[in-house]
Amino acid sequence: MTLATARGEKYLADFKTLNETSPAPEWLAKLRQRGWDHFDSVGFPTERRGNELWKYTNLAPLDRGTFRIQPAPHDAVTLDTARERAPWSDDWTTLVFIDGRYSDGLSHRASSSGIEAVNLSDVADSEIVQANLARHASPDESAFSALNTAFLADGAFVQIPDDIDEKTPVHLLFMTTPGGSRATFPRILVVAGANSRSTVIESYVSLGDDDGFTAPVAEFVLEPGASIDHFRVLVENERTFHIGTTRVYQADDTAFNSISFATGPRIGRNDLHTLLDAPGAECTLHGLYLTTNNQHMDNHISTTHAKPHGTSRQFYKGVLSGKSRAVFSGRVLVEKDAQKTEATQKDLNLILSHGAEIDTTPSLEIYADDVKCAHGATAGHTDPEALYYLQTRGIDATTAQAMLVRGFAAEIEDEITVEPLRDFVHRVIEATIPLLQAGAD
Repeated sequence: MTLATARGEKYLADFKTLNETSPAPEWLAKLRQRGWDHFDSVGFPTERRGNELWKYTNLAPLDRGTFRIQPAPHDAVTLDTARERAPWSDDWTTLVFIDGRYSDGLSHRASSSGIEAVNLSDVADSEIVQANLARHASPDESAFSALNTAFLADGAFVQIPDDIDEKTPVHLLFMTTPGGSRATFPRILVVAGANSRSTVIESYVSLGDDDGFTAPVAEFVLEPGASIDHFRVLVENERTFHIGTTRVYQADDTAFNSISFATGPRIGRNDLHTLLDAPGAECTLHGLYLTTNNQHMDNHISTTHAKPHGTSRQFYKGVLSGKSRAVFSGRVLVEKDAQKTEATQKDLNLILSHGAEIDTTPSLEIYADDVKCAHGATAGHTDPEALYYLQTRGIDATTAQAMLVRGFAAEIEDEITVEPLRDFVHRVIEATIPLLQAGAD
């Protein structure tokens, strides 16, 4: 084992403890070490000059923090608490993780589901896990994928059989408990068999107001003809750091439809990349983010078109107030063999205060000559004419502004096709609107 440099010394004790208390198969132990070695060599990307990926997001506060793996007892969270604080339906198949550890008592498998959803550590020796884990989210890719891989233990493994059309969602719920300065590294691997259809929900929920650091990595592998509806919900508190990495591999004639929803943590990042690696693949990547006070939300959304006849759509919307800041970095790469590609990008932002700021950089990088691609971004304040119109109808200014915010968010909210999840997101939006208005000018 290598000795930690100054970059990795804060996490070395927990890395040693993990290897002592959670032994892994030889291949996984080597993968963990590979992750640790890479993180130990690079550390967090705090240098922003010349670092385009982190130009608008300052990670110095994360680097200064000291976060430890501190799992709470399994009985620290009750089923009633999970139902109250997180998206929930007794009809779903749900895997629950408390402070990074799998909770069998809170997890639930729908009897009608034909999908295998299990704790990753229970199937670590299976061929399908060995063939796919860390294949698309390499530990050498970034400090965060490296650190997550170094601490690989419990996680979610979802295997969707060929030809299944499963309407029961699989919900992967990661909750952190009060206790202060917890670090968690959720891991997700989803393999969708040929010609399958399924729905996967991943959600991240803070149960307290303590600071914390969450660095999840999710890998989705779609075999030919597979289709996944994916929903990602982030409702951690304003003192947390959340750096999420999602990597999606798509074979021919696959469809990956993703909607993300986030109320900003102190610093949050949604790093999502889809690789359309065969003809006929398509992806739809939509999202909604709400930030206020001093929150910072960074959406780094990218798609690579590697083969012809692919379609991708990126559409994100943000509502900002207070002194919050958001980043949208959208990128579409069309490689030279990806003829007949269609790609669109759009980022729209509603800014409620003069102290809020959005840095939006949609971009197209095209090496093929027979494509249809477009991109655009806007940021603006609440339309004064619309506010005036509502007030002339007897609606007070505060209610009128709330109606406009609600209408702006509804375009993404209404795309959530799973009703209990849509109801949860609606409740969070309604609870957040007064906070956004409190920070408005």
